[in-house]
Amino acid sequence: MNDTRLSERERNWSARTASQVSEALDGRRRGVRLLLPFAGPAVVVSVAYMDPGNLATNLQAGAAYGYSLLWAVLFANLAAMLFQAVSARLGIVSGLSVASLCAQRLPRSLVLAMWGVGEIAAMATDLAEFLGGAIGFSLLAHIPLLLGMAVTAVFTWLLLMLQSRGFRPLEVAIGALVGLIAIAYIAQLLFVHVPWGAVLYGALVPTAPDREALVVAAGIVGATIMPHALFLHSGLTGQRIRPRTEQERAKLVRYSNAEVVIALTVAGLVNMAMVIMACGAFHGAHREVTDIGMAYRTLTPLFGSMAAGLFLTSLMASGISSSVVGTMAGQMIMQDFLGVSLPLWLRRAVTMTPAFIVVALGLGVTRALVLSQVVLSLTVPVPMLALIVLARSRSVMGEHRLGLATQSVAVAALVIVMAMNALLLMQAWPF
Repeated sequence: MNDTRLSERERNWSARTASQVSEALDGRRRGVRLLLPFAGPAVVVSVAYMDPGNLATNLQAGAAYGYSLLWAVLFANLAAMLFQAVSARLGIVSGLSVASLCAQRLPRSLVLAMWGVGEIAAMATDLAEFLGGAIGFSLLAHIPLLLGMAVTAVFTWLLLMLQSRGFRPLEVAIGALVGLIAIAYIAQLLFVHVPWGAVLYGALVPTAPDREALVVAAGIVGATIMPHALFLHSGLTGQRIRPRTEQERAKLVRYSNAEVVIALTVAGLVNMAMVIMACGAFHGAHREVTDIGMAYRTLTPLFGSMAAGLFLTSLMASGISSSVVGTMAGQMIMQDFLGVSLPLWLRRAVTMTPAFIVVALGLGVTRALVLSQVVLSLTVPVPMLALIVLARSRSVMGEHRLGLATQSVAVAALVIVMAMNALLLMQAWPF
């Protein structure tokens, strides 16, 4: 019977990954074989940084302002990298998610308020992600948008079903979609001329040609640092592998930091590729291109069907994968804040309902995408502040608490994000 149980365990992908992690922590794996078992949580959350909301803001930035707002993409990605690493560390050290720790340590009224903020963020995120994937299917197959939403819902549901098979199958599926998104955007750069000197200058020297450019930069930040991803990451790392010793815990934190840097570097390069592609394609004679559908219809006569097809492929892949991640985050937020777990089908229905309402009422899809980013800009300081407070606590983190220098950088990033989001809100009001 023991041999049978061992055989069943070895056939389980997630169990094999856990075993490989143990081997790596014991020093029995080297090179790429050492790193692969740790790849997963950061790859999953990195999808949130390549979603259709990012595409919408980066498209606007590149078409209207060329490379001059690449610095905002770089700042947003570095800030996201810091806070995702803190979230992952919190999960590894405590074994709990941000939401669980808040539920244990804060007054009930504040917990309910944070849960409400988290739910709003999950639904606002899914609005952009779900609509983005649906727009891709609609344009590619020349079908009504509502039918494209139905197709997107089916693919999203199929991916979510992988959760029942353990953590590894879903990680690999999301990782494959991340690879597809990255390849599609890098390939699109082959169709445009890229002056790399101007790209480097735009990324390293903050400039704003006018007030509207500052608003677009704030939109880039608001669309990049995702509240649901900050909540989710700690839960993924806390549940994935439980360290047996303090030494293993320290190694897990170290490997997690490396995974975050690699995964979000890829996400940052993809975001920069979005801006560069938009600049190369539209900044000269087509600055009026401001939405996804217009971009697709303009790309076809400019560069041919292959360029437009790559554009839609990346849009569909990002919409489906990020919608899956948004649903996972919504599940975790409700369960860990309130101790309530909804059936997966109901959770999915809740998160995608706003998107169906927007389309059924005939509201502007692009306007809905913009409003969703405004909502996210309101909610993102909540998990950022919670992460700073929890990660600096010795009772939660022990010797792994954030040092003074890291705390200072995190607080500075939070202040900048809040200031830029305030600018975005003032410009957006009254929508």
